[in-house]
Amino acid sequence: MRFDRLIKALLPRDDTFFTHFEKSTQYLIDACGLLRRLADSKPQDRPAIADQIHDLEHKCDMVTHQVFASLNATFVTPFDREDVHVLASALDDVMDYLDGSAGRFVLYKIKDCPKDMLNLIEILTSSVKEIHKGVVLVRDLDRPEMLQETLKKVNEYENKADAAFEQAIADLFENEKDPIQVIKLKEIYVGLETATDKCEDAANVLESILIKHA
Repeated sequence: MRFDRLIKALLPRDDTFFTHFEKSTQYLIDACGLLRRLADSKPQDRPAIADQIHDLEHKCDMVTHQVFASLNATFVTPFDREDVHVLASALDDVMDYLDGSAGRFVLYKIKDCPKDMLNLIEILTSSVKEIHKGVVLVRDLDRPEMLQETLKKVNEYENKADAAFEQAIADLFENEKDPIQVIKLKEIYVGLETATDKCEDAANVLESILIKHA
């Protein structure tokens, strides 16, 4: 064991950061559930659901600020300070793009949610759930194989999202004759696909933590 790791092992353990990350990912899971509800709901019900997602975005922002404040106030962190910062930022980014997609869905008055969009929402939801598992597993790195499997799934979902996004855009250009509607839907597709990319960014940080503590 390296000397710096030995010192950390002897110092009191602070679970604050783990709690913050788990709270953020739970907010993401809740937001994904609401996003699916929004897509399936009647147009008149959508603004209220989008507002609920926006409230979760505010809560996630508050957790992110708490993480940064804790970084400034804590001498010993459970893993590298840079990893703490990047992980918090990546989770916040996922929520931002998710919230943005929901907001545009309402703002642009999308009548019906295309099946390709539903597919992207499902992929994003699956990826978010794996990220939540990952931040829970990083509390106990004595089970690296479980975390590795979770990170592998996130990567697979990101690849699926890329393929689903390309198919969605191809279908959009093929079947939608209204150029304004093409622009509206394409922006939402980009937001959902980018949210999945940010999930992979979070997974990359978890992988970095795993490697450093192997």
